[in-house]
Amino acid sequence: MNSNGVSSSSPVSDQLEAAIVRALELALAAEELPSGLALPSEVTLERPKNRDHGDYATSIALALAKPSGFNPRKIAELLRTYLLADIIIKDSISAIDIAGPGFLNITLANSSQGSIVASILSEGDKYGHGSALAGKKINLEFISANPTGPLHLGHTRWAAVGDALGRVLSAAGAEVTREFYINDRGNQMELFGASLRAAALGLPVPEEGYHGGYITDLANAIKDRSPEYLSLPEADSLDAFRDAGYALQLLDQQRVLENFRTHFDIWFSEKSLYENDFFKHCLERLREQGHVFEDGGATWLRTTDFGDDKDRVMIKSDGAFAYFASDSAYYISKRERGFEICIYMLGADHHGYVNRLKAIAACAGDDPNYNIDVLIGQLVKIMENGEELKLSKRAGTIITLEELVEKVGVDAARYTLIRYPVDTPMVMDVDVLRSRTNENPVYYVQYAHARICAVLRNASDLGITYGADQIHPELLENERERELIGALAEFPRVVAGAAELREPHRIARYAEELAGIYHRFYADCRVLPMGDEPATELHSARATLCSATARVIANSLALLGVTAPEKM
Repeated sequence: MNSNGVSSSSPVSDQLEAAIVRALELALAAEELPSGLALPSEVTLERPKNRDHGDYATSIALALAKPSGFNPRKIAELLRTYLLADIIIKDSISAIDIAGPGFLNITLANSSQGSIVASILSEGDKYGHGSALAGKKINLEFISANPTGPLHLGHTRWAAVGDALGRVLSAAGAEVTREFYINDRGNQMELFGASLRAAALGLPVPEEGYHGGYITDLANAIKDRSPEYLSLPEADSLDAFRDAGYALQLLDQQRVLENFRTHFDIWFSEKSLYENDFFKHCLERLREQGHVFEDGGATWLRTTDFGDDKDRVMIKSDGAFAYFASDSAYYISKRERGFEICIYMLGADHHGYVNRLKAIAACAGDDPNYNIDVLIGQLVKIMENGEELKLSKRAGTIITLEELVEKVGVDAARYTLIRYPVDTPMVMDVDVLRSRTNENPVYYVQYAHARICAVLRNASDLGITYGADQIHPELLENERERELIGALAEFPRVVAGAAELREPHRIARYAEELAGIYHRFYADCRVLPMGDEPATELHSARATLCSATARVIANSLALLGVTAPEKM
């Protein structure tokens, strides 16, 4: 941290943005800009597609032209003068050009390029991590399922995306608790018990019950372990099969998720919301806020006060709890456990839940635009041999998480599920994901990492040294080298943006772009000497750049829960 509070390890783009804000403030204080002009609190830089336009560009001068009444080129000239005199940033700048009506194009100095590579190598697996969400305690609930069967394809998308989002939020400095919500109360549990008992006795499974080979397997496992359940009175036998099946199926869900590299800190039981008078406590808290009312013998929450399309029943006139009762108590449970932000990741059939969940937060006295965040994921379609797969051999319904992994592997399944925005439907082509070609995005990124590792092994065999003391930034002047360094410098901003927007797919798309930039660099910039050509400092500098690139690709894949192989 320097005397002006700018971290030397912060992305150079962040330092430039802060310097532009400082330049505007100094110009305003010197009355070189009209008094009373409202200045932006932050400025966003862009990476020009045309490398002739520098490493970064900003149109802030054009944005301020109308409110200031100044020609935008005059504002750009003021900014250039102040930036080149800024003691914090001036040594990082090689040139500042004014283009067109007032665009500011900034080219970094070689020393600044070298510092980016040095930061990557010194920070290692922490490069890209930041503090944008430091101090935020977040509850991330990203699978809600019945313990009555295997996790299906809808759960699979959230298992990948939710886990990646948890990693990204943590990388942005948040304290994240990952939570699985077990839907273990209601009629489905009774049907589950009845289905298991029927299968164990060799009777037809109830039509509205659970079917599929897994029911027979579970029933046989319970019967072998506890044969006495078959001779119990029917009511007791149903309860015994239900509870034993619950325990076994939950263990199986946990096993499948751990194998998918998806870890949960808390497995939260819906039934627990009604134990020890917790729901009564929640109801009183909502009543104190003035949003609970009685009508027709039922107890309601007046969610229409906060944008819901209708008020919601919590306790029916017959005294039974509505499902909305669980929704309300569960949110309050999260807040009383100390979570500042509650993120819900729900399936495509839950669009109607967004407003009602936000209304619960408002009824509890919270800010629905801050304390609660609801994400809706769209459906996934699986294609194989040109046809859509719909049936599961084990579940009798749609494809399960475990079956998908068996078809394509953990890496390909996770990466592909994460790389698309969750609010769009997606198609997974099994044949593409099995291929070892550039059409397979996970192979494309992993191959880039493996290729770099091979280059570095060869460099070591040739006696070429690389590392933080071998950067030689003055030698890295090729356009491809600068393009690659610029892409590496963007990684911390990509991570921060993915966390803030709850969009881990941005990490995958960045990794693909970085892999492409590396391949272009490798094609145009010889890293290893040819034949009997002696190794030079340029070879060491380029090998060092390769090492930094491998680190950033590996860090990107780690945030997705995907491996970075050294050989393929």
